[in-house]
Amino acid sequence: MENLSEQIYGIVMEYGPKLIGAIVTLIIGMWVISIIRGVLRKNFEKREVDPSLRGFLNSMIGIGLKVMLWMAVIGMMGVEMTSFIAILGAVGLAVGMALSGTLQNFAGGVMILLFKPFKVGNYISAQGHAGIVNEIQIFNTILKTPDNKTIIIPNGGLSTNSMINFSAEPKRRVDFTFGIAYGDDVDKAKQVLMKLIKADERIINDPAEPFIAVSELADSSVNLVVRVWAEASNYWGIYFDLHENVYKTFAKEGLNIPFPQMDVHVQK
Repeated sequence: MENLSEQIYGIVMEYGPKLIGAIVTLIIGMWVISIIRGVLRKNFEKREVDPSLRGFLNSMIGIGLKVMLWMAVIGMMGVEMTSFIAILGAVGLAVGMALSGTLQNFAGGVMILLFKPFKVGNYISAQGHAGIVNEIQIFNTILKTPDNKTIIIPNGGLSTNSMINFSAEPKRRVDFTFGIAYGDDVDKAKQVLMKLIKADERIINDPAEPFIAVSELADSSVNLVVRVWAEASNYWGIYFDLHENVYKTFAKEGLNIPFPQMDVHVQK
């Protein structure tokens, strides 16, 4: 028992101060890293660094600093760094093979930042989801939907599959299809539509003037296609307003908008 007590006492005296010093270093180091990341975030904003790069660089620097801190803490515990690095390399190889998907996401994030198919603030559609790009992280891209949902998409699939960027061009074409009843005056319907289009100052004539034509003789309606151009920021405003104005104006002008009807015949 005396020998055991002496051994325990020797271990405590030898490793106790190292353990306490390592814990203190770890706590202080994590606090310093959080301060450094906060300062970097403010400097990025002050220097107007591309928002797409801010989150990515901040995360990369934070991970690098934490790895260095943990290596320093392990060294303070008396672990030989050469053997530790060898073990870490072997473990890293095994983990890398197990996390091949994660590495693919990291590579995808680098590709996105290099080629910039989209940036923070763009409205995109990809992987079956659509939303505004809120942040590009190391492994994932964060989208915000118009109804304030958060969507997390892995960068690997985002960089290798098809994607639609609705904000890439400053101008967009707005397409409509309006139906009138058989027997209604098609020319009058075109005149009414053109009058409504010219009354909306948000509709522009560049790169093309408004286009109206009969597109289909459907089962119960004559369909007219309408194509107009607008600034991308005005797309949805024009889309909703023109639908409402057409509904109100067609009724006043004696133009009928067909809708499905069912006749029921009751036989005794």
